Amino acid sequence: MSQFMFENDLGKVLKLDMPITNAPMPRWQRKVSSSSGSGSTSANTSLTPMKAGNKSLSTSKTPGKTPGKNTKAQNTPSKAGGDRYIPIRNKQQLEVASFLISKENAPCHTTPTEKDHQKAWSMNLNGYDINEAKIVHLVGKPLNAPEGYQNNLKVLYSQKTTPVSTKKTTRYMSSVPDKILDAPEIRNDFYLNLIDWSSQNHVAVALHNNVYLWNAATGDIVLLMQVESEEHISSVSWIKEGNFLAVGASDAKVQLWDVESQKRLRNMASHTSRVASLSWNNHVLSSGARSGHIHHHDVRVAEHHIATLSGHSQEVCGLKWSPDGKYLASGANDNLVYVWPNVQESRDSTPVHCFTQHQGAVKALAWCPWQTNILASGGGTSDRHIRIWNVSSGSCLSSLDTESQVCSLVFAPNYKELVSGHGYAQNQLVLWKYPSMVKVAELRGHQGRVLNLALSPDGSTVVSAAADETLRFWKCCAVDPAKKERTATKSTSIIHQGIR
Repeated sequence: MSQFMFENDLGKVLKLDMPITNAPMPRWQRKVSSSSGSGSTSANTSLTPMKAGNKSLSTSKTPGKTPGKNTKAQNTPSKAGGDRYIPIRNKQQLEVASFLISKENAPCHTTPTEKDHQKAWSMNLNGYDINEAKIVHLVGKPLNAPEGYQNNLKVLYSQKTTPVSTKKTTRYMSSVPDKILDAPEIRNDFYLNLIDWSSQNHVAVALHNNVYLWNAATGDIVLLMQVESEEHISSVSWIKEGNFLAVGASDAKVQLWDVESQKRLRNMASHTSRVASLSWNNHVLSSGARSGHIHHHDVRVAEHHIATLSGHSQEVCGLKWSPDGKYLASGANDNLVYVWPNVQESRDSTPVHCFTQHQGAVKALAWCPWQTNILASGGGTSDRHIRIWNVSSGSCLSSLDTESQVCSLVFAPNYKELVSGHGYAQNQLVLWKYPSMVKVAELRGHQGRVLNLALSPDGSTVVSAAADETLRFWKCCAVDPAKKERTATKSTSIIHQGIR
């Protein structure tokens, strides 16, 4: 019997058509009360549930906007029977927002007044954090990406330019010579100039009392001349364009040879001591002797000796004409460097400049081919410095201590570098970037001091003659084939444009 009573009570509880007491007013009833203008029905009143057939209570519609002429925006929430909710903006919140906007838009140099401090203090007392009350405010820090989704490429592009010294280059430079030739009986004498490379790709080498020619294209070797055994060859120099070779000897004579026919053209005697240096300027050959004198020879006329330059007190071991033929640079064992004008143009034998900064003999001289007023000079064991001169102003642009005897210098135009050959105590070749004079590379291999350097006609190879009786060919300035092809194409297009 009790089981049936329990089931009856459970059925009453689960019966859905029973009135629900202590429940909130249904939404449909709130709409009816709101539309009729009557007050809200008490929550405790028992309501008869709406049946499917009872349509009297379902005829009301959702109320629209309140009609009226003076309709204003509502800043207050609607009554409990409405279906919209318009939040109330606190008056203090508006004051805080207005205060913060005025401070953020104020000029940077404006300082807060006493009134501003008081207002901010009062707001903080009322429980408002000014930093948290900003209208647009980012709270917290951005989250880090989960592991596995992080980008390790910190910066893909940068507006900053890379310094020249840190730029990587694709240039390949071998640390070993491209070719080695024996040079037996080459004189280990710092003051002599024993090799030169012609525009026709021939290398002239003086070995004791002989002059040999090596054809760089074919590899053929020819004995050109020989002096008496008591004498020795002290200098050789090719004319700028052509097959004429000047040879200076210890008997104080200068010989002129036609290499193509292997015949001696002239034997010019004007000095009183050995001729250690030679340099060409078109048809004028300049020679420097142990006496300290420099002679100009016009090889076209019978009376070849046309001028004498007197300034050095000891042997002239360095002699170079500038590429434009305006100046002649001379260096000697008296540690001086003179710059002479072209005697044919000025008719003056007074030097333009006399540089006295070197503390050792100056044999290494080189003119910059792309800046004809720039001269490089190198000092001997007591000096070891390379100095760059501007002969137009007479100023020293830079001075570099190489920590080794400077025996020879040559400019390499392909990469705008300066190549130096050194003696005691490193016996190496060094490539310097011009004009920064930053060391590019060192080339080692000689067992004796590097006496002379010469550059190939295409500017790609440097030959060094050393006291270890070897000639070493360093292909250190070869141009990249792709770059060479682009340059050739550009020059060809210019030529075609000129023909049109």
